[in-house]
Amino acid sequence: MEKTIYIVLTDTGTLLSKAIGMYTRKDLNHASIAFDEELTEIYSFGRKQQYNPFIGGFVRENVAEGIFQDADCAVYRCEVSDEAYSRIREKILQFELNQSIYKYNFIGLFGVALNKEIRRERAFFCSQFVATVMQESEMHRLLTTPCLTMPHHLTCIPHLELVYEGALQTYLEQVREPQAERPIRMGLIKSLAFRLLA
Repeated sequence: MEKTIYIVLTDTGTLLSKAIGMYTRKDLNHASIAFDEELTEIYSFGRKQQYNPFIGGFVRENVAEGIFQDADCAVYRCEVSDEAYSRIREKILQFELNQSIYKYNFIGLFGVALNKEIRRERAFFCSQFVATVMQESEMHRLLTTPCLTMPHHLTCIPHLELVYEGALQTYLEQVREPQAERPIRMGLIKSLAFRLLA
């Protein structure tokens, strides 16, 4: 029995993303891992506050708003064994339970640029985090070490399948159920009826 996880690369258009892109010469410079096609349960290392790029760490992302509003993306599907899936979920749960101690690894980005491993305890950048988590599945490990992994390296994970490429919000519209119209509150109906009949 296999289960599916998703690896998502995005171009958020932020200054950091553009700076990384100048080095990687790639458009999609943010990486996340998700457990559902709709990307409602999706994790990464990034900014903790929407308008403050300097406070970063482990985050559960909301890709329907904020810096993702105008993002382009590539969504990849990956089939993993039940055992690997459980280990990956457990690894992310540990990040989630201890998220206050984790920081964004800005220094590690310079190590990538210099092709020099800079290991920092409890500090990750987005693609380092995804590569670290994917090490829990022996069938889906990269040849590069996590601290030298750039977002585009993740596309070389064995058995990865591209399922979508384009505007992120268009993808979400395709896979998510349309929001049901909110029911009109009875109090509002009574108020209108009272005014019409008064």
